[in-house]
Amino acid sequence: MEKEKIEKILEAAHWAPSGKNNQPWRFVVITDRQIREKLAELTVSGRIIREAPVSIAVFLDTEVSYHREKDIQAIGACIQNMLLAAHCQGLGSVWLGEILKNAEKVKEILDIPEHLDFMALVAIGYPAREGRSTRVPLEDVVLKWI
Repeated sequence: MEKEKIEKILEAAHWAPSGKNNQPWRFVVITDRQIREKLAELTVSGRIIREAPVSIAVFLDTEVSYHREKDIQAIGACIQNMLLAAHCQGLGSVWLGEILKNAEKVKEILDIPEHLDFMALVAIGYPAREGRSTRVPLEDVVLKWI
């Protein structure tokens, strides 16, 4: 995959909003097949990690964090920006969270310092098929219109 496309994804992520503009996100870009294989073994979504040529591990830097919940929300915005930037470039991406059950093993494989908390893994590649996921009807998620 072209490095320029990954850099655009990271740039979009970097422009996400964050409380007090603390920008608490940190990234590890993973292209090495052996590392991706080790990570794939830690989740039921392993096939996605194996098949995608790039994965980006997203971390929360607790040394710049001022309010954990707000910073986790900022990380979510950062990841959404990544997904949108990937889509705009004709790429497919998947936000993987189930791997969080093995956060310490991920940090060990990637040799990450203790002050960084693993938040998600985003797998990126060229989509195998066209289309998007489905959604429940809007009226099922809007509780009230007051």
